[in-house]
Amino acid sequence: MVNAPPSGRPALPEGLRVAVLLPCYNEATAIGRTVEEFAQALPGATVYVFDNNSSDGSDAVALAAGAQVRRVRQQGKGHVVRRMFADVDADIYVMADGDATYEAAAAPMLIEGMLADNLDMVVGARRSEVEAAYRRGHRLGNRLLTGLLRQLFGRSFTDILSGYRVFSRRFVKSFPVLSAGFEIETEMSVHALELRMPVGEMMTAYAARPEGSHSKLSTFRDGWRILRMMIQLYRVERPLWFFGFIAGLLTILGVILGIPVVLTFVETGLVPRFPTVIAIVGLGILAALNVMTGLILDTVTRGRQEMKRLAYLAHPAPVT
Repeated sequence: MVNAPPSGRPALPEGLRVAVLLPCYNEATAIGRTVEEFAQALPGATVYVFDNNSSDGSDAVALAAGAQVRRVRQQGKGHVVRRMFADVDADIYVMADGDATYEAAAAPMLIEGMLADNLDMVVGARRSEVEAAYRRGHRLGNRLLTGLLRQLFGRSFTDILSGYRVFSRRFVKSFPVLSAGFEIETEMSVHALELRMPVGEMMTAYAARPEGSHSKLSTFRDGWRILRMMIQLYRVERPLWFFGFIAGLLTILGVILGIPVVLTFVETGLVPRFPTVIAIVGLGILAALNVMTGLILDTVTRGRQEMKRLAYLAHPAPVT
């Protein structure tokens, strides 16, 4: 992980194309300021705003501020990121939200850190002095996901849900983007960790939204999405453990049901509980099927990882 920015290296080496990508949905009060701050922090970069069906004139505000505006009709941040990564061609991508909460002035530092260590992703971990800027429910979900990813991959980030990130071209062009909503940040982190990419993290300031701007996140709805994402992650990335756990539970249940039947048979030589016996046999079959499913999917997972790795290696590193 990158803990401090290196020194003595220009943030924007000559010849590297830098794109600033800003997803936007009803952020008229903040998007203009966000565009201007990133344009000032990265004068050689092109700022793109991808508007996701805003009804408050956000697209016009972004255009007036000097951004290139694209429109995405499919609702959801995941759909927006998919379009951004597919449509924009650059060497370095800086992604942030359009709500003026992320520290635009830190972008050169993040890029400098990426180039110094030849990384594929640098996460801008949020450091907030304002309690309202970073809600407790969001922090709890962040900690749960961080722990899960560390268990799955042996490493993680301190701020897994941060929307402030810098990417290399080979990250962007090898990332399939399957998510539709705000779980996209988790999918990005998993993509990097799964392929063992060189990644880093730096602390950046995180501010409260400007007055009149409202968060699109829902604590309960998005908390459920986080929980569902955690279960899906374990099933997809560790299928043998996931289905093996289910097989273990079924086996334990079968043993519990089978003990009285066995004791009765030992005492009387009879098996009077045929429905229970049938249930035990069914549980055994289901347990065996779960083990076989886990073994098959584990092979499929390895093949999928190999294909993603080859797609990743088809593009050059940030610094060659």
